[in-house]
Amino acid sequence: MYLPQQFAETSLDVLHDLIRAHPLGTLVMLADAELCANHIPFLLHRDGGGRLHGHMSRANPLWRSCGGAIEALVIFHGPQAYISPSWYPSRAVDGRVVPTWNYAVVHAYGTPRAIHDPGWLLEHVTQLTGAHEAGQAQPWRVAEAPEDYVSQMISGIVGIEIAISRLEGKWKVSQNRKRPDQLGVCAGLQAQGTDGARAMADLVAQRIKPP
Repeated sequence: MYLPQQFAETSLDVLHDLIRAHPLGTLVMLADAELCANHIPFLLHRDGGGRLHGHMSRANPLWRSCGGAIEALVIFHGPQAYISPSWYPSRAVDGRVVPTWNYAVVHAYGTPRAIHDPGWLLEHVTQLTGAHEAGQAQPWRVAEAPEDYVSQMISGIVGIEIAISRLEGKWKVSQNRKRPDQLGVCAGLQAQGTDGARAMADLVAQRIKPP
């Protein structure tokens, strides 16, 4: 990933928080001499250097490529937004402005392994479901489904574990603009009124240059 120093995010807590908040990762692997991409919800376990747990359909041939020595990449996308040059006060000074795109993203690297153990898989889907049902008014639990049905579903998936060997974070959130333009970006995003725009406005605000 092209990563200018001004956009690099190195705080492990910040990187982990983005993964937790945006858990649908794009798993990119080399399989049969081709690049393959799959979209998988992951659970992050922070112990050690961090581990990603996910699963895929047993019918998906990608799991057969897990367990080798070739590293995989998982991409987690955070807030993103188009940035209009009309939001920059500096536009009125010399007109030397152009549009851009702001975004926050984490790249996680590691060697994946396939897991077939039913006990591991049951614990994984229970944890995954619990994490995403927690905000529901009436959270659904895996234990509510018939045991034989759960066993049937478990037999149709393969677990994936990736011990994270390297994390890269890129927060491209207007750090390259002067303070008035940063404030203009925040105001422009807030005026859009969408959750995504407000999330990006918050990231920009966290990095506004001091007066």
